[in-house]
Amino acid sequence: MKLSIVGTGYVGLVTGTCFAEMGNKVVCVDIDEKKIENLKNGVIPIYEPGLEAMVKENFERGTLEFTTDIKEALKKTNIIFIAVGTPQGEDGSADLQYVLKVAEQIGQNMVHDMVVVDKSTVPVGTAERVEETIQRELDKRGADLKFSVVSNPEFLKEGSAIEDFMKPDRVVIGADDDEAMETMKELYAPFTHNHERFIAMDVKSAEMTKYAANAILATKISFMNEIANICERVGADVNRVRVGIGSDRRIGYSFIYPGCGYGGSCFPKDVQALAKIAEDAGYTPRIIRAVEAVNEEQKGVLVKKVVRRFGEDLSGRTFGVWGLSFKPETDDMREASSITVINELTKRGATIKAYDPKAMEEARAYYLKGNERVSYVKSKYDALDGADAMLLITEWKEFRSPDFEEMKQRLKTPVIFDGRNQFNAEKMARKGFEYHQIGVAES
Repeated sequence: MKLSIVGTGYVGLVTGTCFAEMGNKVVCVDIDEKKIENLKNGVIPIYEPGLEAMVKENFERGTLEFTTDIKEALKKTNIIFIAVGTPQGEDGSADLQYVLKVAEQIGQNMVHDMVVVDKSTVPVGTAERVEETIQRELDKRGADLKFSVVSNPEFLKEGSAIEDFMKPDRVVIGADDDEAMETMKELYAPFTHNHERFIAMDVKSAEMTKYAANAILATKISFMNEIANICERVGADVNRVRVGIGSDRRIGYSFIYPGCGYGGSCFPKDVQALAKIAEDAGYTPRIIRAVEAVNEEQKGVLVKKVVRRFGEDLSGRTFGVWGLSFKPETDDMREASSITVINELTKRGATIKAYDPKAMEEARAYYLKGNERVSYVKSKYDALDGADAMLLITEWKEFRSPDFEEMKQRLKTPVIFDGRNQFNAEKMARKGFEYHQIGVAES
């Protein structure tokens, strides 16, 4: 099939590349000329395992093209995906200006019947606005062309996006047109040999499904973090509680690991957007607002532990930080807990030596830019040289089995603050570390 993807960010590039991998002819469109030139030269703007090789292979094969010309892309294709950003507005709602701008360009430039697919995460009712915008532009041209707007929310996890797309848990399609639904079934057929994975519904329900999915996962995280905070105060061990409740199949082990808060491009934005959708509809979303509040407070938990141990004034103190990205296997630092932790520590006079396998350039260029108390080192052990303590914030694989003897030698004092409860407390004590974790009472 022939399709175009507008937007070469995380969702758009993964989507286009995976469709091309299955033999479709895909044109990826972006207004950023430098990004398009880089993609043609094999330079990928994001880190995602397996993506770079797949992009290069399909570009060389001719199944994947990159352009800034949406008019040419529309001529070549009969399905167009809108995969541009929906940044958070000042009131917490999703900003649809980029989505509607693409809809406008589609109406101005389409030359044959099309299926228009909303891939961006958008509020309920967006498909109607996209349809109205396209039709308005067609009417201006006097063009009698047929199109359908379909909702196809994405459920990609950063760090495993290729696998998620190629072997999806489910493909959700919202369409009010039987012909458009059949087109989408044909497009996704190679990915959904088990037809139970293809879930057809109306457009508004599909739009709502994405927000509901992210909100319930965020709820599990905030709930478990709240349980962890209670455990600390009553003398229970949240790690044992987690095992006890996770063994219940109705609950499961996913998203019940205590930590220092969720981040990334989806959960924070989508939780707030869903709350705003509810409030605009006259409903007070008490649980959703609580999820958000717990998460914001949780990002400061490690800081409170450091202050409790070293005092409010951290002048002259150095801390080694392991992990900057909001989760492993990505360089994404949007809403990462590390930003809050590092800024709060340096505000109190501390110096930070940070290490992350992929996210240090992002930190240096954007998220911690201008924070002169932060330096970046070449290895996890270099971050510990002369440090008063180590803080583990992101649970990268290379942090799972470190050389604890080398850590003790490099640290000024053998103190660890574990924001992901990755290590075993008894083992740490045997090795001579002062070990602080989340959800366990301080001795």
